Amino acid sequence: MGFLLRKAHQRHVSIFAAHIGDLTPPQFAALAKLYESGGTSQNQLGNLIAMDAATVKGVIDRLKARGLVELSRHEEDRRRLMVNLTPEGRQTIEQMIPAARRATEETLAPLNAREAATLTRLLAKIT
Repeated sequence: MGFLLRKAHQRHVSIFAAHIGDLTPPQFAALAKLYESGGTSQNQLGNLIAMDAATVKGVIDRLKARGLVELSRHEEDRRRLMVNLTPEGRQTIEQMIPAARRATEETLAPLNAREAATLTRLLAKIT
């Protein structure tokens, strides 16, 4: 099972890179979740996109260096680091969402609609 999941993941990552070569999948996930949910703490963002604290910090640092996110301290709890999209980050993710949808469609292209829905449902069930 692990081998098949890894092969499917490698295939999707390759397709994703062909459609969105400018961001890694974790960077895209962070921007997409910030776009969807608005600003959030760095820790909460990691939870939302299933990344540990060290990984999400590296992703955020790289996105910040590119000017796509900004960091600020929480107003009440100064220990919490808040992450928000910059205007450039918002524009970037808005432009990339259609390409990400195309990457998903291409990944699922060998399946018919029913099989794709079943695969999605089953993967959600085991995660």
